Amino acid sequence: MKQIEGGVCAAKGFTANGVHCGIRKNRTKRDLALICSSVPGSAAAVYTKNLVKGAPLIVTEQNIADGTAQAVICNSGNANTCNANGIEIANAMCEALADELKIKSSDVIVASTGVIGQPLDITPIKSGIPALAAGLSANGNSFAAEAIMTTDLKRKETAVEFTAGGKTCRIGGIAKGSGMIHPNMATMLVFITTDCAVSPAMLKRALSEDVEDTFNMVSVDGDTSTNDMVTVIANGLAGNAEITAEGADFSAFKEALNTVTSALCRMIAADGEGASKLLECTVSGAKDVQTAKIVAKSVICSSLLKAAMFGADANWGRVLCAIGYSGADVDIEKIDVAFSSAKGTVAVCKNGSGIEFSEEKAKEVLLEKEIGIDIQLNAGAAKAVAWGCDLTYDYVKINGDYRS
Repeated sequence: MKQIEGGVCAAKGFTANGVHCGIRKNRTKRDLALICSSVPGSAAAVYTKNLVKGAPLIVTEQNIADGTAQAVICNSGNANTCNANGIEIANAMCEALADELKIKSSDVIVASTGVIGQPLDITPIKSGIPALAAGLSANGNSFAAEAIMTTDLKRKETAVEFTAGGKTCRIGGIAKGSGMIHPNMATMLVFITTDCAVSPAMLKRALSEDVEDTFNMVSVDGDTSTNDMVTVIANGLAGNAEITAEGADFSAFKEALNTVTSALCRMIAADGEGASKLLECTVSGAKDVQTAKIVAKSVICSSLLKAAMFGADANWGRVLCAIGYSGADVDIEKIDVAFSSAKGTVAVCKNGSGIEFSEEKAKEVLLEKEIGIDIQLNAGAAKAVAWGCDLTYDYVKINGDYRS
């Protein structure tokens, strides 16, 4: 496994681009992204569990029902959600792109992100597609990553190289997500590409299993979005024998996929709206994985804990409090808690009770940009990790006038 450059363009046969087409008022911001494979590939996706779903999710689910896709188009600035003509607009985006690229409209994954309940005019999108397609490039991954950003402050992209069936394969991804982030597919759009040959069924299985340990373990603010979607296209151009069943090749693919998705999770959490710190909660010693996940999610979602982390306050009681109301079956009198960062580790709780520690050392640890919340349940061997961020004044400022 090797980290490489290129994001969604790292894999063979993929190109991308991002342009400003006119959806967003700020002409310096790209608002239309395109990712394209030179050949159709296997496709899989997972979607938000919110009952209110953006029209693009519904259209995408229909389009890739046959397990095939060749391109992704995504606009930012408008979510195309709760619009009477939303389905019509999403289909029109697919058709306009298909006409330009000379592919099937049913092979297009369509996505939107931005304000909910605002009418989306197809005109700027149709007008922008020719330039978007003409600018497709093997170096266009960063343009695409920029074009899907809303309140994000940083581009989110990564890629790795791995081996399957004796062939060198690549997998990469881009993501957006900053606010409305909560387990059940946090507010995010994630587009993953790979040249590894994987059947649609095994691709769907790998993705569905992976999100339970990655994207569904991210929380910024407790709001589950309407437009969350993670998609994967596998075009097979690496030349490996198609993965159609479990085995060493499938395990290698899943490991590579998890490396990409875990990295994107950390980026999303670190770039949470108003955030100044990435929080990573690691729960060890659980009796089973589900218990570990429940505890980790509860802690990372605690507004009180998030506020304490913003203030670099080692208020470990808030960790115990969040565990206590999580609903997990744990023995509170066995729990150990520590905070960690690049400045070291400070143990703050042993067997469910406070222990002496240096407040000065704790402050030094918690002033770092990446904070570990390490919980030992001392009840088994299962483990889980969840990602989040601190809660700052800026979160309220950003969301107080989001539509302005």
